[in-house]
Amino acid sequence: MKRRIAFRTLHAVAGSIALLTILLFQTATITSELLGDHTLIASVKFAIATGLLVLVPALAATGGSGIKLSGPRPKGLAVTKLGRMKIVAANGLLILVPAALFLNWKAQHGAFDPTFWAVQVAEIAAGVVNLALLGLNMRGGLRMTGRLGRGKPRPVARPV
Repeated sequence: MKRRIAFRTLHAVAGSIALLTILLFQTATITSELLGDHTLIASVKFAIATGLLVLVPALAATGGSGIKLSGPRPKGLAVTKLGRMKIVAANGLLILVPAALFLNWKAQHGAFDPTFWAVQVAEIAAGVVNLALLGLNMRGGLRMTGRLGRGKPRPVARPV
């Protein structure tokens, strides 16, 4: 029982860290590009590349603890959450991590060319997808633990 509580705590903390880290990365990226100069953008890209040392383990801990908590035959919302995490992981490994490293490299060399901006757009889009999926998983986890109710059913619009 104590192990399950430890895994639930790890899952909640790691998931929260991952979600907040991605939100911070997105906010810093968009803000620096809208309001900053190339020096600020390069600083943000370096911080994000360094921040992967926090994000990647947090996502791994979230996924690993989620698999452990779901048991050998997951059902219901656990299956949905695991499916979302597969997309988050693929998105991160195939798009976000390589893009972050590439953009940092380009920014450190002052190469703010069309390739930089194209990869930047892809990174922002993939980050938004991961934010949405992790947010849905957090909501699902809160529902599974009873910390968040199902909510009130939406009223059906009736013609007058």
